[in-house]
Amino acid sequence: MRQTLVMGNWKLNGSKTMVAELINALKAPAAETTNVAVAVCPPVLFLGQAQALLTDSVIALGAQDADIHTQGAFTGENSPAMYPEFGVHYVLVGHSERRTLHGESDAMVAAKFSAVQQAGLVPVLCIGETLEQFEKGETQTVVERQLHEVIAHSGIEALANAVIAYEPVWAIGTGKTATPEIAQGVHAAIRGFLAEQNANVAAGIQILYGGSVKGASAAGLFAMEDIDGALVGGAALQADEFAAIIRAGA
Repeated sequence: MRQTLVMGNWKLNGSKTMVAELINALKAPAAETTNVAVAVCPPVLFLGQAQALLTDSVIALGAQDADIHTQGAFTGENSPAMYPEFGVHYVLVGHSERRTLHGESDAMVAAKFSAVQQAGLVPVLCIGETLEQFEKGETQTVVERQLHEVIAHSGIEALANAVIAYEPVWAIGTGKTATPEIAQGVHAAIRGFLAEQNANVAAGIQILYGGSVKGASAAGLFAMEDIDGALVGGAALQADEFAAIIRAGA
């Protein structure tokens, strides 16, 4: 039985005051919903503060990205080997914004996935198609290509210690929405693709949905057989909204 995981990606948002207020407001909802795992991914500058605030909490800490290098002359990068010292458990890899805004290729994402695992962390592999690809009916081709690159680099067994987040890029901040049925269809196809290579890995891996999840839409999504939680963007910055999503997974 796969546990529901609700993860908040704060993206480039935050202040010391905001971090303290938001984390403190989420502690009780996370503790009350014992069958739902909860994680937050603040900007890297706030990881130390978040670690301190989460000392007595069930909320796990995640980072939004990592470099492929552990140390060296790589100005501005963040080493995955440094994250454990800050209590980080999860690291987002290949988020759609990294792919589109920073030009990260499938090969780069696969290398980051490996680097994160080698640091003892759990990669959250983000995959998904753009609006143009969706309208051309290329969803399955795109997500399989993105998965194949990671599998070719690290092996299918590596996904046993990872999370997948399906992000329909066309449903993020566009006003367009993927119905629970559409999302379920893609999640089932992803699991089916993995099952062709390793049935146990496919059955056990958590596949999150990451298409502008709200409190009002979460229950319908979580009711789907192959949707195991959510990677939440804007709603993760609002304590009440994020708490509603957590409770929807109970």
